[in-house]
Amino acid sequence: MSTHPDVPKFMTMGPVLPVMVIPSLDQAVPLAEALIKGGIKVLEITLRTDCALASIEAIAKAFPEAVVGAGTVLSPDDAKAAADHGARFAVSPGLTEKLAGQTSLPLLPGVATSSEVMRALEWGFTHLKFFPAVPAGGVPALKGIGGPLAAAKFCPTGGVDVKNAADFLALPNVLCVGGSWVAPASAMNEGRWDEITKLAAEAVATFGKK
Repeated sequence: MSTHPDVPKFMTMGPVLPVMVIPSLDQAVPLAEALIKGGIKVLEITLRTDCALASIEAIAKAFPEAVVGAGTVLSPDDAKAAADHGARFAVSPGLTEKLAGQTSLPLLPGVATSSEVMRALEWGFTHLKFFPAVPAGGVPALKGIGGPLAAAKFCPTGGVDVKNAADFLALPNVLCVGGSWVAPASAMNEGRWDEITKLAAEAVATFGKK
């Protein structure tokens, strides 16, 4: 139980970790290509769709230079399945003892309260997902947590968008933000990959310097 050394590296490779919900396998590689062209190299594919694992595998094979991770990892079995399909890290909305003990993938676990952050730190996890970021208190909450729990570093996700990302990233305990605005469903479904590349490039240019 502890933060794997790779997790801080992934969290500092870019300002935005795209939260990708891929409904159809034929969208996986074009979506990843569009984001990579825009300068985003770390990709989170959530395990919320039937083709999620196949999408992870396809993207990992097509773009070995990218860091492909699995989101919505709820159990050790989820982590193992993701690893078997080529994922290099796992993201979870929360943290249980069973999940903390899994060894298949480097884990970015989720927290929403000070008590949850304290428990994660006790278990050796210093790099955390703050989720759901905006409903859980947003920037003021993370600012408040940063005082007494300065050892924790965060990737806030949930309600983070182009309008508030800079406010989160301005906090010293925030390394990156997670968001789906760089890969909107409408653009994916209509094959507007150039639009996604533009959104990714704008995010990197706008938020890439702290």
